[in-house]
Amino acid sequence: MAREREVAEEQAFLDRALTALDHMRDEARSLRDSAAVANMRGAGDLVERDVVMGTALQRLDQLAIGDQPLFFGRIDYVPDELGAADIYHVGRLAVSDDQLNALVVDWRAPVAEAFYRATGVESLGLSRRRHVAIRGHEVTSVEDEYFATADGELALPDDEVRNATEEGLVDGGLALGGPGALLAALGRARTGRMGDIVATIQGEQDQIIRSPLAGVLLVQGGPGTGKTAVALHRAAYLLFTYRASLERQGVLVVGPNPLFLNYIENVLPSLGESGVTLSTISGLVTNVDIRGEEDEEVDQLKGDIRMSTLLARALRTRQRPLRADVQIPVGRAIMVLKVRYTEEVVERARRRPGNHNQRRSAVGRELANRLAQEYHERFIREGNEEVNAVGELADLIRTTTEFKESLQRIWPRLSGQELLHDLFGAPALLRAAGKGLFSDAELELLVRKRSESLEEIEWTKADTALIDEARVLLGPRKRPRPPLKTTESGILDGIDLDAYAGDVRAAALREAQRNAPQQSTELDEAEFVTYGHIVVDEAQDLSPMELRVLKRRDLTGSMTIVGDMGQATTASSSASWNSVLEVLDPRRAPTRVDLTVSYRTPEEVLNFAAPTLLRATPGLEPPRPVRRAGFMPIVETVTPDEFDATLVRAVQREVAAVTPGRVAVIVTARRVPEIITLLGENGVAAVDPRDQESKGLSADLVVLSAEGANGLEFDAVVVVDPGQITSRGSQNPSALTPRGLRTLYVAMTRPTRRLAIVTSAALPETLL
Repeated sequence: MAREREVAEEQAFLDRALTALDHMRDEARSLRDSAAVANMRGAGDLVERDVVMGTALQRLDQLAIGDQPLFFGRIDYVPDELGAADIYHVGRLAVSDDQLNALVVDWRAPVAEAFYRATGVESLGLSRRRHVAIRGHEVTSVEDEYFATADGELALPDDEVRNATEEGLVDGGLALGGPGALLAALGRARTGRMGDIVATIQGEQDQIIRSPLAGVLLVQGGPGTGKTAVALHRAAYLLFTYRASLERQGVLVVGPNPLFLNYIENVLPSLGESGVTLSTISGLVTNVDIRGEEDEEVDQLKGDIRMSTLLARALRTRQRPLRADVQIPVGRAIMVLKVRYTEEVVERARRRPGNHNQRRSAVGRELANRLAQEYHERFIREGNEEVNAVGELADLIRTTTEFKESLQRIWPRLSGQELLHDLFGAPALLRAAGKGLFSDAELELLVRKRSESLEEIEWTKADTALIDEARVLLGPRKRPRPPLKTTESGILDGIDLDAYAGDVRAAALREAQRNAPQQSTELDEAEFVTYGHIVVDEAQDLSPMELRVLKRRDLTGSMTIVGDMGQATTASSSASWNSVLEVLDPRRAPTRVDLTVSYRTPEEVLNFAAPTLLRATPGLEPPRPVRRAGFMPIVETVTPDEFDATLVRAVQREVAAVTPGRVAVIVTARRVPEIITLLGENGVAAVDPRDQESKGLSADLVVLSAEGANGLEFDAVVVVDPGQITSRGSQNPSALTPRGLRTLYVAMTRPTRRLAIVTSAALPETLL
């Protein structure tokens, strides 16, 4: 009876809150409609109309929570001497009635902290914390936690029966907020998209989410600790708390690959924040079509921090005097552009501040003026317009074909792609730039056959960071900007970027790229968009050169760096968090926080995977699990002849066990097509989630490369031939490389319920 009474109590409150939410939406619609029909008498009225319309539309966007629960919790404070107690309902957005009485407080508000932070040791003044489960517009269940008073008493209702939590929690005394709600959330079938954890944020997670904006916050967390969700909720919290500055400066979330971004893209909108930019590192480098792949050895070399010095040296070799005098026709004479002139000008230009393309104008102007002055002294007699005459002659000289060709040899105007293409296609240039910096064998790895045009080049992911570095050295090429366009509705179709300056210009650039991505081709390639806060997930896999790309987008020094060194799987990944911070060079002392509790990954899987982690990264402790799945990992070692049939049966078994959940088969990258074909021929439909024509991660069964599984989660996982995974980076198929072991650790820790392994070869010794 007690539980029915509490459900009815919360249902009545939910009905009241939903009515209030409808009233708030009506007010926002009224504001929008009044702005749409307002009379405009001048430019000021137009600006006011746009501000009001933007505010109304943004408010409607925030209030559109879809089928998400309006609230999920309630906190009751200890009554005062008069018996009055403060009670707050906590939800995904603030709701008040038509009298402006607060009904639901936003989960990010300071008053809501106690909902996430209160423990039996420190109650933060609470007498009760209630978790409310809502489906649609119906309250389905409640879970109450009571806290002791100062006298050590629990203020339990007379008819309250405290049942033990459902099976699934690991013994060990971990302080969990709402264990029943947490288990229920973790036990739900995966959907192929990450959902928010706003209803089940735990104390250690909440502390990270609400950390101050300033400086670098580094979060180390093993599998299942919720580090990705924490990072995204932190972005939402910062936008709520520091909206005045961050809406202008922008927030960037960086993920490891497009598949991962698709997986997390719904989290922030579900929290009412749609103005955040999501991107990969490569996606930040505009106008580069990534179509190629390269050997891991080359990938690792291109990510090396020494490449920044190599590019700077390579550019200096392109700033060179002429080898022979050049004749320039000017009017009635032939002027000579002498080698010694160019030597003097190049030497001075190299000492000038500014980037390469910017200094080119000064080089051309000085050389043309030198020739014009000589011409003037030889042929022009007395006259009042002498100064103007020299200037006109210089302009004439700069238009001649011979002068343009000479200037291009002396100080060429270059793009990042051109510098990189010329460098990698010319072994002599590579040797000149890399002398004493790289070995001959390393330089040989960087050589790439020249293409007929830039469009033919199959740029790789590692190339993008180098192109970005080159663009910084080169600077803008002064490409013409498109004219400002206005549609019939009066909405700007382009942005007059020259009308802005400073952080306002940066904001305009962000809006141009977010609202009209196609416009990025119209912006100068060296126009870098900066952000007031940057969130980086799976940061352990970024190379030093990719970290430099990230640092250039940092406007204020405020960053959240999230990852796990135990899951560093790329060839060029950083060796430690210290090396990451060394490249980022924070403006103030960084703060490091460790997430130590795994909520998603069950105890059976973590225990099975722990020897692999300890072998790969001896100094790193695996996270502590909070739950059991009740299923031990299944290992099937068979002969090659039995492999196909065994794998098909294993996949069918796991799909049946977790339906309607999601299953992933994880293999080495080269075997993804093979396994999809094998399963299909045996009547089991599986997809590569990277295929744009497929359902992606929403498919019931996907086949993933172990290298691309970071950050994802599934109900069940089947790992195929782990020995092939553990030998990554080695020519020896039986080797156990640290990177290969970490990749296997990632693969094995993706499931929330079940893990199976099928192999036709010997198991790695860490699994024996």
